[in-house]
Amino acid sequence: MSLDGIEFETAPNPTAAIIVLHGLGADGNDFVPIAQELDLAAVGPVRYVFPHAPVRPVTINGGYRMRAWYDILGTELVRREDEAGLREAQGLVAELIEREIARGVPASRIVLMGFSQGCAMTLMTGLRFGQALAGLVCLSGYLPLAATTAAEANPANAATPIFMAHGTQDPVVPIARATDSRKLLTELGYAIEWHDYPMPHSVCAEEVADLNAWLKARLG
Repeated sequence: MSLDGIEFETAPNPTAAIIVLHGLGADGNDFVPIAQELDLAAVGPVRYVFPHAPVRPVTINGGYRMRAWYDILGTELVRREDEAGLREAQGLVAELIEREIARGVPASRIVLMGFSQGCAMTLMTGLRFGQALAGLVCLSGYLPLAATTAAEANPANAATPIFMAHGTQDPVVPIARATDSRKLLTELGYAIEWHDYPMPHSVCAEEVADLNAWLKARLG
C-alpha cells in the first residue's frame, strides 16, 4: 500500500521537506491552511506533503470507517493500543520519508510533523527511522507504545530536536498524556522544546508562530 495525498512547493526545486500527518477522521487537506501561514522563505524552497491516512473501522466510533492511522480501541489510550495498526502505519510513513530522500531531499532536511494521531505516528516513525531527520513536530498527541521506545529507537535520531505543543484544555488527548510522553522522552535523552497554550484539541496562532520560529532554526 502507498498513500495518496496532497503536496505543494513554495518554489521550484525544494531543498527541504515537511511531511504533515493529520488526526483521526480528517485528511491531508486539514493542515494545508496552517502550512500556508508559515513563512519559511529564509530556508529556501520547501515541499509540503500531506498524506491521507487509510480508511479503516474505528472501534471507539462504533466501527465506523474513517481515515485513521491506527484503530482507537477505547478512551484509555495507554492500556489498549492497536500495536499492529501502529506498526503498519509506521511502515507507510517511513516510505514517505524514503520517497523524499529519493526525490533529492536529504533526511537532514526533512521534518516529520503530526497532530493527534499524526503526532503519535510522528514519534512512532521518527524515533525509529534509520537516518537523522531535521526535526519532529508533535502537536496535541502522545508517544504510542511508550514501553517499546527505549529498545526500538534508532540511534540515528537520538539527537533529533523535538517540538511538542499541547492545549491545556484538551478534552480529547488530555495534556497529562503529553507531559508523560515528554517526561519519558526527556529521560531517554531527547531534546524537547515544550509549549502549552490555553486551547482545546486544536491549533492556535501563537502556536503557529512558535512553530515557525522553530522550523526556521531547524532548516535555516
